[in-house]
Amino acid sequence: MNTTRRAFLKTAGASLALGAFGGALRLPSVSAAPAAGTASDDLCFTSAQELARLIRRRKLSARELMTAQLRQINRLNPKLNAIVAKLDDSKCLALADAADRKQARREPLGALHGLPIAFKDTEPAVGFPFTRGSPIFRDDMPKADSVIIERLRHAGVLAIGKTNVPEFGMGSHTYNKVYGTTVNPYDLTKSAGGSSGGAGAALAAGLLSIANGSDLGGSLRNPGNFNNVVGFRPSLGLVPMAPVSMPFGNLAVKGPMARTVGDAALLLSVMAGADARDPGCYPSEPAEFTKLRERNLRNVRVAWCPDLGGLTLHPEVRAVLEKQRATFARLACIVEAAHPDLSGADDAFLTLRAWRNWSSYGSLLANHRAELKSEAVWDIEAGAKVSAADLTRAMTTQAQVMERMRVFQEKYEFVLCAVNQVPPFDATLDWPKEIAGTKMEHYVAWMKSAYWISTTGCPAISMPAGFTTDGLPVGIQIVGRYRADFEVLRFAQMLEQATNVWKRRPTIVA
Repeated sequence: MNTTRRAFLKTAGASLALGAFGGALRLPSVSAAPAAGTASDDLCFTSAQELARLIRRRKLSARELMTAQLRQINRLNPKLNAIVAKLDDSKCLALADAADRKQARREPLGALHGLPIAFKDTEPAVGFPFTRGSPIFRDDMPKADSVIIERLRHAGVLAIGKTNVPEFGMGSHTYNKVYGTTVNPYDLTKSAGGSSGGAGAALAAGLLSIANGSDLGGSLRNPGNFNNVVGFRPSLGLVPMAPVSMPFGNLAVKGPMARTVGDAALLLSVMAGADARDPGCYPSEPAEFTKLRERNLRNVRVAWCPDLGGLTLHPEVRAVLEKQRATFARLACIVEAAHPDLSGADDAFLTLRAWRNWSSYGSLLANHRAELKSEAVWDIEAGAKVSAADLTRAMTTQAQVMERMRVFQEKYEFVLCAVNQVPPFDATLDWPKEIAGTKMEHYVAWMKSAYWISTTGCPAISMPAGFTTDGLPVGIQIVGRYRADFEVLRFAQMLEQATNVWKRRPTIVA
């Protein structure tokens, strides 16, 4: 474990001081930690949909919401290290005041007007460092926003900082040499997952109501799983990726994270939609995502395959998932044990991922090798060895996986499986070296349950499913048909309402 991570983990729990701000809700002083159940606590766990509605109807000001969120951030973020590069509180409040003045002038308001947000640190956003979790880019200040950041700002979010990520988003455990380690709100000794780990921890602890993320091999789903929140990986091509060096043949997507499906859908309605700067993004109707409604699931066939046909699962993960099988039956689904043929998915994903990493970061090896984590060096060097024949084989194999999945889903509309093969693990580890006695052959091997699904291009959502005997979150992955994102969200919302697992807050917020 590097010294940066060790130092942070030893000092977790330190507090920051803040000045006091007034508000129509007469909230307690910002410097004081609120008791559970106060107006501030309620606001921090109110849905993004409701917050946006209250602000729009002038029943809540952006300043009142920002004051509550700052209190929560200053109380808990020093323990979690989820939000980084945060603006001074006075600047955050100035943003909120500007939002309130805009509303007073009766100017048009975006769907997310007045909601505080911190952007994932793999996104360039003007006014914030764009470190990608790497000391190489510690001082990089971008001159332009990415398309997603541009859309979020246009929708009215109030940007207050960044959310922490692993170096270059590699791996699913959030630690780096710039900001340190992000830990899990349900157990401060455990990982918050990654690469959107800062986002997941911030949502679970009530620091934010919505968060943007991205997902190559599980970076929206894994932290959703570890933090008992929703992480939605959209279909390839639904959300624009610009700027991106490889608009075609890309496994990565960008998508929403939130505490509820409805909030994730609201955020997706802002993020989705074609953009000329990404020729790989297809036309869609993003506003439809705000109109989720119940569906009669009678006779809908779902494939029950927690281990995707043979992956090693931690016993507690399997136990939590098995308890939820009956829930789908109660929803009137036809639940059958079956799994898609994903043979070749492992080689295809790893080859394409390595080639992508070499293409993006290969030039850093010559001058910055010592500054890169060992896993990043391994990944980039593996990409340097990918030949034209290897690349052709990987792309051809992925096409075969996608076609077999399409045929499989003609019978089974949804596939139900594990998100992560393990529960949240010790935050001092770089990655889990074994699962239930099975050795992991490389640093992302424990994520196969997520990255095999990535190769299909299908939409997949991580939904809260339960907890281990130690109180650690476990999620279930719902995989839908390609471009059937709306149906995945509808189905997930019905599961959410049937279980209410998402309502269990971490004890840190008390």
